[in-house]
Amino acid sequence: MEREKARVSLEGGRVILVPYMNEHVPKYHEWMKDPALLQATGSEPLTLDQEYQMQLTWTQDPNKQTFIVLDKQLLLGEFSHGEPRVEAMIGDVNLYMNDLDDPHMGEIEIMIAEPRSRGQGLGKESALMMMVFAIENLGIHVFRAKIGDQNGASLSLFWKLGFEETSHSEIFKEVTLDLHVTKNKHEELLQMGSFVTHTSQSTSTLSLVLGRPICLFRLYRVMEVNLTEQGYTKMLGLDFTFIQFEDNFCWFTNFLSIFYPSLITYFCSPAGLLVSYCC
Repeated sequence: MEREKARVSLEGGRVILVPYMNEHVPKYHEWMKDPALLQATGSEPLTLDQEYQMQLTWTQDPNKQTFIVLDKQLLLGEFSHGEPRVEAMIGDVNLYMNDLDDPHMGEIEIMIAEPRSRGQGLGKESALMMMVFAIENLGIHVFRAKIGDQNGASLSLFWKLGFEETSHSEIFKEVTLDLHVTKNKHEELLQMGSFVTHTSQSTSTLSLVLGRPICLFRLYRVMEVNLTEQGYTKMLGLDFTFIQFEDNFCWFTNFLSIFYPSLITYFCSPAGLLVSYCC
């Protein structure tokens, strides 16, 4: 199954997932000198030149999606899409789509390489963001994780996400966990794994001021919405205002359905709205 590689960054509450770039390779190479990480990821040690070649292969492979995980607390200054921000690197999250029998199955891996960043829930947030991205952009319906049976932290993480053990290899000392994305599970993941999508064309962000702290929501691809503290916004060149969003939700959805019928609006979490553009 041929897939188009997405060059996007995903910004969550505490982490940002960015494409694996050339600038990330030296630090990634240093990580992979750690025997414990090599064992946990089932990897072989590579030279720096081999690591650069591996990075190029990963970014070109349409059946592999890789993000470098950035800790937002470690960022120096504001983040902009396309920046590697090596100073905030803490790990990576990967999705492999190589099952010939089921093109909608993705094998997910998460590595938090920096010891100081472990045990804070950053791996869970990163995995959730990858899963939601994969469901909505790559058509993934089944997730699989293969984890060493001694890796208690990773096993606990995926069990908490709802994965169930399907097999245990005594030979490879490896546990296989699966998660089938039902409608209810999809909605649950949307609530747990919200993020803002940044693209090279624009920042796909919807911010709403609801008389409480600003909440960020996803707005896909071609829409650009910016909301000021006064509640004034501009959408696709058409100006409109609303004072209390809760009281105007029906008006807002009716507005979209009449003037922009290709837009789908629905609540994705108790906090707010998800607006998706359907191509």
